[in-house]
Amino acid sequence: MINTVPSIGNILVDKKWTMATAESCTGGLVSATLTDFSGSSSWFTGAIVAYSNEVKISLLNVPESIIIEHGAVSEPTVRAMAEGVCKTVGTNVGVSLSGVAGPTGGTPEKPVGTVWMGWHVNGTTYSKKFIFPGDRMSVKQQSLHKVLERLLEILKKS
Repeated sequence: MINTVPSIGNILVDKKWTMATAESCTGGLVSATLTDFSGSSSWFTGAIVAYSNEVKISLLNVPESIIIEHGAVSEPTVRAMAEGVCKTVGTNVGVSLSGVAGPTGGTPEKPVGTVWMGWHVNGTTYSKKFIFPGDRMSVKQQSLHKVLERLLEILKKS
């Protein structure tokens, strides 16, 4: 998975695009991984760790009505987060994650391991839900791998 980061970076540089992340359940793990690579400053602009709903609303411009109606761990929320981080930071590409990493916080509708991800790539927004097994760190690691794997697939088609 980590080998996807140079490929992501190369595509962004070739397209003259930049990216940012909006993370909740991963707490900055995605942005930390992206910036572990030398040269990432040419395509990685920044990150917002929006752990609270208030930060999602105030910094990422997620409408409060979406969080009230659908919850923080939902498709509409991650779509708005991905679009919002692009607007706030001024990038072409934004990725977002919001989920229940556990071991607490799960519900029958959103069990522990539920993670919604969003990708906003040059004007088009994508989203997908995953349910990952394992403990908190495992859910975070699997989320990291999946969000970057899917980003690379989207960028290759863009």
